[in-house]
Amino acid sequence: MPEPQDPHNDVQDLDFDPEALRARYRAERDRRIRPDGGAQYRHLAGEAGVDDQDPYADPEFTREPLHDRVEALVVGGGFGGLLAGARLRQAGAQEIRVIEQGGDFGGTWYWNRYPGIHCDIESYIYLPLLEELGYVPQWKYAPGEEIRQHAQAIARHFGLYDHACFQTQVTGLRWDEEQSEWVVRTDRGDEMRARYVVVSSGTLSQAKLPGIPGIETFRGHTFHTSRWDYTYTGGDASGGLTGLADKRVALIGTGATAIQVVPHLGADAAQVYVFQRTPSSVDVRGNRPTDPQWAKSLKPGWQRRRMENFLKVVTGVRQDEDLVNDAWTSSARLQEKLIPTNAYADVPAEERELAYEIADFQKMNELRSRVETVVEDPETAEKLKPWYRYMCKRPTFSDHYLQTFNRPSVTLVDTADTHGVERITENAVVVGDVEYEVDCIIFATGFDVGRSGVLSGKLPVYGRDGAGLLQTWMTEGLKTLHGLTTRGFPNLFLLGSMQNAASVNFVHILDEQASHVAEVVAEARKRQARYVEPTAEAQDAWVTTIRQKAADLYKFQAECTPGYYNNEGSPRERSESYGDGPVAFHELLRRWRSQGGMREVLVESEA
Repeated sequence: MPEPQDPHNDVQDLDFDPEALRARYRAERDRRIRPDGGAQYRHLAGEAGVDDQDPYADPEFTREPLHDRVEALVVGGGFGGLLAGARLRQAGAQEIRVIEQGGDFGGTWYWNRYPGIHCDIESYIYLPLLEELGYVPQWKYAPGEEIRQHAQAIARHFGLYDHACFQTQVTGLRWDEEQSEWVVRTDRGDEMRARYVVVSSGTLSQAKLPGIPGIETFRGHTFHTSRWDYTYTGGDASGGLTGLADKRVALIGTGATAIQVVPHLGADAAQVYVFQRTPSSVDVRGNRPTDPQWAKSLKPGWQRRRMENFLKVVTGVRQDEDLVNDAWTSSARLQEKLIPTNAYADVPAEERELAYEIADFQKMNELRSRVETVVEDPETAEKLKPWYRYMCKRPTFSDHYLQTFNRPSVTLVDTADTHGVERITENAVVVGDVEYEVDCIIFATGFDVGRSGVLSGKLPVYGRDGAGLLQTWMTEGLKTLHGLTTRGFPNLFLLGSMQNAASVNFVHILDEQASHVAEVVAEARKRQARYVEPTAEAQDAWVTTIRQKAADLYKFQAECTPGYYNNEGSPRERSESYGDGPVAFHELLRRWRSQGGMREVLVESEA
């Protein structure tokens, strides 16, 4: 890829025509744009004909309602909630309760157990708290079961099972000003109290279905990949789906989940129809077992160094060594269009954009060439080629997905011209004039990304004087300090990606946020502060900083094919992300903590 400061290669020296690619990208985008945008989806629910029940929990579970008090309550038992609990425990918090809708810890990795599931970020940096637990993952990209078991190991190590409430959903949070604590109500009749509340209800917690006409009329078997039905398919996450040996299976969706599922369906089902609106970009995975000698050679602090190195490399900060050295770090220059960074601020904007675009064209040409090399049927290969810029969709990685389309029992059905599957009948999936009769429909249609319970309204939060958090943001605009605290809602911390910084390794981001929250709470405990709440001045200053530094990604995302990165073709005109990127943001938090920032959030006790 060309260096950012040397972008003006004569286009005649390139082996492709940039303008022709721009035109092809626009045409492919226009084929897929739908006027209903995100409204084309519905939430996973039983009335749509697809079961939303937890297949792993005890359906007969009951318990008496709780009316007790804890020091800290965490909403969500995924890695964000686990990290919050772990860091709070390290900071000295005593009674810590985690409330989780599922039957155990794990979050995304509890719900998603579909065949082939692995992380697509290197496990040595993705699985948190490895050194604290003395564990090294068995694979460079760990399978889901190993990740789920690691989540449970974290909970055991930090004593988070002691007060945990599973199969429980928080239905409301209300601030009690007189007692300076939160009243927490749940769907099991609980009315608990907590001094501090951390909400980490997940960016991938609400599964969604396409609003296909007739979806509820199908008489065969249906399920979402996040509720995989092994009683029907047989096998487990490693494969062996013997129950599909005589079944015709439809898989709807070709995002990151499908990339892992399709090879197993192709190997075991009698016939597979893969319904694709937009192909994913599929790069080489190259997974391999962990070298035992390498694991033994690791020195204290190795995971933190590796995490920081990866974050810097993928955001353009020059490093002497690339410790992870995978497809994410090799495409680092291209991720600027998803994760804003100040690493290229010294390069004039026009030069920076041209260098980025040429590098993007070259990478996507390489991935399209890979499709041609791997897929034997030219017509199928053409349908599998991704015609868009690299970060328009989440990149995927597999050494088996493309190869599966060489099986005679696997058929790719492209739905771009019909804007997705047109309808579903009692026994078939319909695209164009063709009815594909199937016994089973599997929905690999993902999640309502970034829509936590607070933002969706499923978790109402009422702060001082009964003010609703979501209603306040809707009327006054999003206002936070560092994306973690909000004035009017004392002792409440929100983990996520609002008004702070993200990265492709989101677990690292969650760890930085959880560590920051824990340090604030530790200082509040030390000073015996009445509560934690940002001053109006500090909050306003941060909102101004977000506005001033916000990266302008609208033009790029508007040119992308529709997907969740660009709100199904309707990108938001204003970014709420910290424009200098995660490396700078984490350094900002460290300076804030060490240079008197606590006075902006700690309200002293009246006593």
